[in-house]
Amino acid sequence: MTTLPTLTRTQLFIAGEFTDGSSSERSEVISPVTGDVIASIPVAGTAELDEAVRRAHEAQREWRKLGVFKRAEICHRVGDAINARVEELARLQTLEQGKPLAESIADIAEAAQLFHLHAEDALRLYGETLPSSDIDKRMFTWRAPVGVWGIITPWNFPLLMFSEFVAPGLATGNACIVKPPSNTPLAVLAAMDCLVEAGVPAGLVSVLPGDGAFGSELVSHDGIDAIGFIGSSATGAKIVRTAGLKRSLMECSGNGPIVVLEDANIERAAKAAVDSAFYSGGQVCCATERLIVHHNVHDAFVEAALAYAKATVRLGNPFDEGINLGPLNNEGVAAKMDRHLDEARALGFDILLGGGRATGHPTDLYYDFTIVDGVSEDSLLSREESFGPVLPILTAQDDDDILRIANADALGLQSAVFTESLSKAYRFMEELETGQVIVNDSNGWWDINMPFGGAGGKGTGWGRIGGMYTLHDMTDLRTGAIHVR
Repeated sequence: MTTLPTLTRTQLFIAGEFTDGSSSERSEVISPVTGDVIASIPVAGTAELDEAVRRAHEAQREWRKLGVFKRAEICHRVGDAINARVEELARLQTLEQGKPLAESIADIAEAAQLFHLHAEDALRLYGETLPSSDIDKRMFTWRAPVGVWGIITPWNFPLLMFSEFVAPGLATGNACIVKPPSNTPLAVLAAMDCLVEAGVPAGLVSVLPGDGAFGSELVSHDGIDAIGFIGSSATGAKIVRTAGLKRSLMECSGNGPIVVLEDANIERAAKAAVDSAFYSGGQVCCATERLIVHHNVHDAFVEAALAYAKATVRLGNPFDEGINLGPLNNEGVAAKMDRHLDEARALGFDILLGGGRATGHPTDLYYDFTIVDGVSEDSLLSREESFGPVLPILTAQDDDDILRIANADALGLQSAVFTESLSKAYRFMEELETGQVIVNDSNGWWDINMPFGGAGGKGTGWGRIGGMYTLHDMTDLRTGAIHVR
């Protein structure tokens, strides 16, 4: 078995303590890097969930009374504690997830930063004084915590996306019960020592790894007041049906394109498209899932993208120096890539680079970076989120055609446009049907303080992850009215 960092935890975390729970069932964590079984984790069940919910309500009642300045102080301490363990937590995450170590280090550092950011945000979560039509009344608003959140996080950014919910949740007075993915729970569990060290009250955060059935149980539990979810749109739809009228914050799949207009800086666009297509193995909701290029600059773009990819992308052991593409996390993603590329061959698309699983590695999850040209609008590469290291290129005739192709999609998370024209930039920002539009940078660009989420009417969820906006979504707006005379 692969040697694990000394801080590794392989138990459930309930009410401030690590425990095996009551079930004899366990789940194996298999490293995509080596193929080794690196841990065996207890599977949470009804008894563990009931206990976590009971303790969460007890802790949250006191936590909300503690006051925002004290809560912020403790959140800052959590950030400091995670920062002190960045390297070791990153090594653990890379081993279980597969992304290059440098990316994991950036993830963990950003997770720590979120606790600092939201500690400060909470101090400025202001209310308002409102004019009343009744001169004898004074009205005002404030933000109140919702209560106990059930959080379901994905496997691509395990600790970062845990922090995207738990940091603002704690800062605003909520409790969180988190179901991390069963295939990447280790970095999250290890980080619970940071919360204990920082003085987060027992019961306020519990971490219960489990399968999909346990996720449904978490969502439907009467003691869960609200749901936070990051993951696929298909799973998100099931969660919403189960949760009913519970408050929810949903960040789901993306298929948002990069569009390259006729006047674009081609070298810059090609670099951004390739980087966004292979970063974290393409297993990112805002990766370059589609590249739509104006036909007049198609050839120049393809030439630049191929040259940059051949000079830049290095597939291999994610712990090795100079490697920037590790294995895919799991067989499901690799099989989806196989299916999309099998169809591409059958339809006669041009596979210009890569095209399949790489050989000579410890597992068959290592996938060559792939560029496919001549992709049609109705193909799997265009219509489905591949979630792997692939750059599918579609060609459009003019700006109107680009917008038509871009918006003819069921998802609307994030897109990017490359142009040297300010007026075209504004047009595409307004007419692309995605929650965020990035101009002259990668579709995968994201800022810790940016409100990130889907456009209305698309299958990408609602609410915003990032900055003050998440605090708004994780609190209730309350109103008071006082009769003064």
